[in-house]
Amino acid sequence: MKSKFFALSLVLLVAFVVLGGCSSTEPQKKVAEEPKSEEPGVVNLYTSRHYESDVELYKIFEEKTGIVVNVVEGEGDELMERLNIEGKSTEADLFFTADAGNLHVAKESDLLQSVDSEVITGNIPEKLRDVDNTWFGMAKRARVLVYAKDRVKPTDLSTYEALIQPEWKGKVVARTSGNMYNISLLASFIEVMGEDGAKEWAKGFTSNMARDPQGNDRDQAKAVVAGEADVAIMNTYYIGLMLNSEDPEEVKVAENVGVFFPNQETTGTHINVSAIGVTKHAKNVENAIKFIEFLSSEQAQGQFAEVNHEFPANPNVEESDLLKSWGTFKEQDINLSVLGKNQQQAIKIFNEVGWK
Repeated sequence: MKSKFFALSLVLLVAFVVLGGCSSTEPQKKVAEEPKSEEPGVVNLYTSRHYESDVELYKIFEEKTGIVVNVVEGEGDELMERLNIEGKSTEADLFFTADAGNLHVAKESDLLQSVDSEVITGNIPEKLRDVDNTWFGMAKRARVLVYAKDRVKPTDLSTYEALIQPEWKGKVVARTSGNMYNISLLASFIEVMGEDGAKEWAKGFTSNMARDPQGNDRDQAKAVVAGEADVAIMNTYYIGLMLNSEDPEEVKVAENVGVFFPNQETTGTHINVSAIGVTKHAKNVENAIKFIEFLSSEQAQGQFAEVNHEFPANPNVEESDLLKSWGTFKEQDINLSVLGKNQQQAIKIFNEVGWK
């Protein structure tokens, strides 16, 4: 009997020790799990810009963030058509192209989405971005009067409107009416002059042309230096590119023309932008916003100005020495969204006045 009691006591004692150890009032220590590191990922960019300066910015962004920038280049209208065709299956997170008018087309085609970023809106003035923040201007171009230094004095020039006067008959050139730069220029005139005033200007300029519209902006400068005309309408940054070209003939042309900012006493010089937006079906929205925030930063904006001869969209960034050499100027005081709003009316006017 005693042996049975002893055996039972021994079992109870062992159980007490084991169970007592497990019911300690000390909290059990848990081994901390290693935090899961997420890959920075990628951002996929469709762009119509073909500049080495942009490629350098992509590299800087990759180094700063670890986010890989995949680039597809093409013409702006071709890339928009591609976005339309690809629809929800597109790999594109961003669309970057010249001219607010093109971005308006992208917005109206439901290819872009609205973005909420205090960084971007803090860096880019309201007039250089879409009213719904579907696109943001990253670099400005001024559409100016370029004149032959040996035949025209700056004091001979004043406004866009003055070029429709009889003294300029057969002395002005510009690109075709189908060019988006000219469509946006006339769209801005509709806003600041009214539709009738814009039509009067387009009709008068057409009748004063030295030749049928042809070629790109560089070709307008070449026509002026060749003596075919005295004044051309073109974007400033092309003069910057020509002055820094590896082609000595382009350099010579650029050195023989002057840059004049019209309408300084009235409505201001027309400006436009290269602009970027997040695509409607972007798969990497967060990375896309980070990319735009970077492009709007002082570092990136400085490169647009210094290397690509574009005016920075960020007002805190200084212009390059070349841009400063052309002088300060007053800009048209309009939100660039109106360039898209007035686009179809501008095309209609061009057709009515016979601007080819």
